[in-house]
Amino acid sequence: MSAALPPGVKSRNPMKQNFKNPQLLYTYLATEMLAPFFASFLIMNCVFFLVKLIPFLNFVLELQIDFSDFTRLFSYLFPNIFLYSIPMSAMMGVTIGFARLSSDSEILALKASGISMYKIIPPVVIVTAIIALFTAYFSMKLIPLSEIAMKQLTYQLLKEKVNKGIKPHVFTEALGDVVVYVDQIDKETGNWSDVWVSDMRGVENPVITMASSGHMESDIQDMNVTIVLQNGSLHKPSNESAQIVEFDQYKIHIPLSPPNSKATQVKKRNVLTMGELLQESKDERVPVKEQRTLLIEFHKRMVLPAGCLLISLIGLPLGLQARPGKKAIGIQAGLGIFIIYYIFFTIGKSMAEKATLPVAVAMWGPNLFFFCLAVFWIYRVSNEQTLVPAILSENLVKLFTAIKRFFAGLVAMVKNRFGIVQRDHDDDEDAPLLPGAIRGNAKSRVFHVPGCEYYTSKNCSIEFKNIQIALDSGFEPCRFCKNKMELP
Repeated sequence: MSAALPPGVKSRNPMKQNFKNPQLLYTYLATEMLAPFFASFLIMNCVFFLVKLIPFLNFVLELQIDFSDFTRLFSYLFPNIFLYSIPMSAMMGVTIGFARLSSDSEILALKASGISMYKIIPPVVIVTAIIALFTAYFSMKLIPLSEIAMKQLTYQLLKEKVNKGIKPHVFTEALGDVVVYVDQIDKETGNWSDVWVSDMRGVENPVITMASSGHMESDIQDMNVTIVLQNGSLHKPSNESAQIVEFDQYKIHIPLSPPNSKATQVKKRNVLTMGELLQESKDERVPVKEQRTLLIEFHKRMVLPAGCLLISLIGLPLGLQARPGKKAIGIQAGLGIFIIYYIFFTIGKSMAEKATLPVAVAMWGPNLFFFCLAVFWIYRVSNEQTLVPAILSENLVKLFTAIKRFFAGLVAMVKNRFGIVQRDHDDDEDAPLLPGAIRGNAKSRVFHVPGCEYYTSKNCSIEFKNIQIALDSGFEPCRFCKNKMELP
């Protein structure tokens, strides 16, 4: 019997007393998650950097931009990269962190100390929620700003190439199919004198324009430049006749497109803010298809940050599947979950674009599914249950086993039907069978060793090099051979 406590003294549970201030535990768990998160974040961004760099080089080499402009231009791509690398890194951080804790029996020690799984969840939610908020900031704020900056810098670089190419007494081809010749350029105003322009766009014979003066105007919104000519004539030749038109003022619009449009392509909806997207999606003057596209972009900027939180929470039960001395499967499963999420997201987006489902339902459907999956798995792990219910797991194992046997039998039947004999050898395909080879029946999946009365049966059309290979191929010894080999 335990000794009675003095009057006025209350019994205290050290662990319960210490958990009244759980900052130490929360800080420790956060550190365990953030360390692999930052490592994964660095690796993911390096991979995405290399993927984006390859199509970007054509643009850089074509315009011959310097390193500072290249750095600025490429930095505008990172908000889009972060939108995908942060969720993946967050999930890896949670999964790897808890896999390490579970493998080292630290989770078991916490449970033995009276700390349940439900008390471990708050730091996971706090850390993943903060990461998701950063993702939302990139998605809703930085991506539109970076797209605008990308557009402005790209236009500036293209225009600088044009300005450098237009020199007095030089035929410039910096504008593609439009060739410009200028006799004189005023250094103060930039106005041209005695201008000659040859326009080969969409015609067999060039359209020649001559003017006494002119200048160039810029339009960054539409990404084009306009050559404005005064007091001149336009000569449009054809195979049968020629047309000459005199004018007081004539404008030639020339779009400025990057050498590689995929590398620096900026779509109109990407530069709009959240409020502008919602406003234009409700504008009746906008075509219905464009309204739907704008609404999809509006929901996309919110769906992906929410998805970051959900797939990160799924990393908790996946990481806890690790055990001391047991191979961890959480990382591979986490990568699979990440890929499946984006497959679902792509399908939902496609259904929204085709108007198969309402935009909100199609875009938020994958998040709802993964929210239910996260809650279900966390509940089962907290109650010491496997991720997949036993009944479902057994049925899946039986299904995959049946499928495997079906295809194995199908292959064996095909080999038997066409007289294909399996021969195991190292070097020469035409080498003769080794003496004492194991012979098997493709239909019954049974093999016989030399000395068995069924060894010479005509149904034994498959031969193996040794018993182990026959066993690995799914064959079993007959009852006589089994007794002879003294197998269990």
